[in-house]
Amino acid sequence: MEIEPVEHSPVRAIRPAWLAQRWHDLTFLHWAVPPERVAPLLPAGTRPDTIDGLTYVGLIGFRMVGLGFGRGPGIPYFGTFWETNVRLYSVDGAGRRAVVFRSLDASRLVPVLVAQLSLRLPYKWSAMRLDRAGDTLTYRCRRRWPGPAGASSRMTVRVGAPIPEPTPLEHFLTARWGLHTRAYGHTRHLPNWHPRWPLHRAELLHLDDELVTAAGLPAPDGPPVSVLHSPGVPVVFGGPTALP
Repeated sequence: MEIEPVEHSPVRAIRPAWLAQRWHDLTFLHWAVPPERVAPLLPAGTRPDTIDGLTYVGLIGFRMVGLGFGRGPGIPYFGTFWETNVRLYSVDGAGRRAVVFRSLDASRLVPVLVAQLSLRLPYKWSAMRLDRAGDTLTYRCRRRWPGPAGASSRMTVRVGAPIPEPTPLEHFLTARWGLHTRAYGHTRHLPNWHPRWPLHRAELLHLDDELVTAAGLPAPDGPPVSVLHSPGVPVVFGGPTALP
């Protein structure tokens, strides 16, 4: 199997568009793990994607803005909310690199229910907010439903200088043009498109997180090996296709 290269910008056009949205104020924390530790958590037909023999667990906080169908306008009120996700990195039999979400906490209940029913994505309804003081951002999340109720996360970062040329690892962790999910007896792939990430260095000032372990993953061994920030990008998703 030939695995597609890690492309800095997307190469697959999205036609027709299934969903449109914007991702704002993103912070990416990542920890390296041996691939065999997370392989049992990936959907059938996929395996851990690796770089230099390791794969990664990501904790990402951001603001979803203007979620809507096709390329039309975003859904009022329900289409804008806070989100924090725990994700892994996957590759399928066609060589497509993607992410697998172990949990996605969101601050609007209706999108949580729609995503759970339509694609079996592990969305959770949570109380969330982002506090900003100059270049310092604090993301807070406390899960409401489904459980484990009360699982929480608080991370504070200081945003630094723009990154003119990300490292191969930074591209590997952020340049992802699809997701894999298991829904209704099939593993499915959803492609996405967005411009190349505008990335910044960031410093982790505080982390108190229960979401990674609540997602069935081992507790991180030490501080994250990568801390990045992005002001955001517009995003388009295509429709799901089942893996052979």
